[in-house]
Amino acid sequence: MVEQRNVSTERLRVRSGERGVTLMELIIVLAILSVLATAAIPAVKFEVKRNKERQLRADLWEMRRSIDMYKDVADLGGIQTKADSNNYPPDLQTLVNGVDVKDKKMRFLRAIPVDPMTGNTDWGLRSNQDPPDADSFGGQDVYDVYSKSTGTALDGTKYNTW
Repeated sequence: MVEQRNVSTERLRVRSGERGVTLMELIIVLAILSVLATAAIPAVKFEVKRNKERQLRADLWEMRRSIDMYKDVADLGGIQTKADSNNYPPDLQTLVNGVDVKDKKMRFLRAIPVDPMTGNTDWGLRSNQDPPDADSFGGQDVYDVYSKSTGTALDGTKYNTW
């Protein structure tokens, strides 16, 4: 029985030297992790911006396609429009609310998308009668949409020129 106690005491002595990590090892691991994290932050920001730009392009494409569909239906005589509108919708909400076409409600958008750059549904609008570089909306009809963000894209262009 005495021998068994000595063996277990020896095991405890050997293992007690292997228990834990030194302070130097912890500092080295933390330094490596902080360098890796510092390197990853710009990559994550870049990816977030790229995803927002991708969403902005998709939203603009969807709204412009809806405006074109409205105009096509109006050109075929399916929608009564004002004479000075050139058959474009009066506002974006009309595309969401829909119009009556041959006793059926036709909607062109499910909802006005949120601008990923500004975080709201307040889009810049251009009328067919407005000059192409106009910053203000004439209000006759909605010919085009753009982001009101003044930020610069990854390719160097301004978001409000997309």
